Amino acid sequence: QVQLVESGGGLVQAGGSLRLSCAASGRTFNYAMGWFRQAPGKEREFVAGDTWSGLNTQYVDSVKGRFTISRDSTKNTVYLQMNSLKSEDTAVYYCAAGRRGVSWASSLYDYWGQGTQVIVSS
Repeated sequence: QVQLVESGGGLVQAGGSLRLSCAASGRTFNYAMGWFRQAPGKEREFVAGDTWSGLNTQYVDSVKGRFTISRDSTKNTVYLQMNSLKSEDTAVYYCAAGRRGVSWASSLYDYWGQGTQVIVSS
């Protein structure tokens, strides 16, 4: 069983930065890790993903050059560094783990965290 706990969300002004953390418990080294977000009234969308090896990093175009996914295998934690935040980044951010590799489809992930709210004020 895998459990994921996100932290690091909050309120930030446009142009600011936040770092989200996803602490995983259980055996996750064979899992791909993904970050998704869901804004009010919108569907959950893929933001970034990678494997623990760091060899399959993917980003949605809207965050390329601003967000960075990274991992610390010693802490079993995945991070999402978010810079140059925009109001359209406002959403609940979720961490997910899946055994079928990095995917943009939320249905292909097996475990989810509870989410952390990010609000970017303009």
